[in-house]
Amino acid sequence: MLSKLTTAALAATLSLAASVAMAGAGDFAFEPVSPEMKKGDDVTLAVRLMNKRTGKPVSDAVIFKTRVDMAPDGMADMESPVSPLPSKEPGVYAFKTDLPMAGRYQVTLSAKVQGEPETVTGKVIVKATK
Repeated sequence: MLSKLTTAALAATLSLAASVAMAGAGDFAFEPVSPEMKKGDDVTLAVRLMNKRTGKPVSDAVIFKTRVDMAPDGMADMESPVSPLPSKEPGVYAFKTDLPMAGRYQVTLSAKVQGEPETVTGKVIVKATK
């Protein structure tokens, strides 16, 4: 009888562990902190990385690839340089970039989240105004 209870408890524990392990890169999303900003050089652009399951920001992710371009307005070749800035808020990742003209810019990011085997990638659209 005891071994049946032990087996059931072990099965339940493994099932719970498997569901936690099933969390994937799709459980995370990048969102703009401010979806609209003034055009110019050395603009600070910030994105928040959210865990969709918990609704909480994800701190300590390692952003290893960023790209800012005007793909939403049909000008993907108009790429701007991107430099990381120190984070001032948990789960917020800031960058310095140039937004030389008014229009929509696409920010493409790739990150490693602690405990997540898959790379988290996302695209965020921001608008630069005059």
